[in-house]
Amino acid sequence: MKIAILGTGMVGNTLGTAFIKKGHEVKMGSRNVNNERAASWVAQNGLKASQGTFSDAAKFGEIIFNCTMGEHSIEVLNAAGKENLAKKILIDVSNALDFSKGMPPTLFLVNDTSLGETIQREFTDTKVVKTLNTLNCSLMVNPDKIAKGDHNIFICGDDASAKEKTIQILHENFNWKVENIIDLGDITNSRGTEQLLPLWVRLMVALGTADFNFKIMK
Repeated sequence: MKIAILGTGMVGNTLGTAFIKKGHEVKMGSRNVNNERAASWVAQNGLKASQGTFSDAAKFGEIIFNCTMGEHSIEVLNAAGKENLAKKILIDVSNALDFSKGMPPTLFLVNDTSLGETIQREFTDTKVVKTLNTLNCSLMVNPDKIAKGDHNIFICGDDASAKEKTIQILHENFNWKVENIIDLGDITNSRGTEQLLPLWVRLMVALGTADFNFKIMK
């Protein structure tokens, strides 16, 4: 596959590298074509890794990952270009975290909306799937390497085929067991997963580590 990663932080680096290791081509997008962090990532990942602007990456990618900070996501996706996102799967890993008053952050979209929904409303021709936003990037790939045993991630989105493809990607490229991926339904369920973040942040402080995840038992 050709994968676009929007964002040059730890999440984008982690997911992009995982795709490279599976033999896919990955273009990392940022505000400018010569971004130093993107260049460093490309240098470490060989010939299947490349970089460009947000627009370059979105145009390149068959599957697109939004790995930007939530406060910048809409701006970044507009820079990527609606025409470059149309009819493609956009996997949204971002959260509506507001750090303007320091730690712990609040949410700038809450209760009757979410960032995932906002993205879908703004980009109606794009198939938005929300997932991987409720755990640290250290657990997104090979999830049982650090947190032993089974634990869960969530997925939601309006397009059933896009969710099926995303589950396949999570299983085949990041080694998630299909039975540990919980489909919550349509994109409005982003409200639930994004609203886990205030709890997640407080757990991180209480536990003294970000290397933990949720396990749903019934």
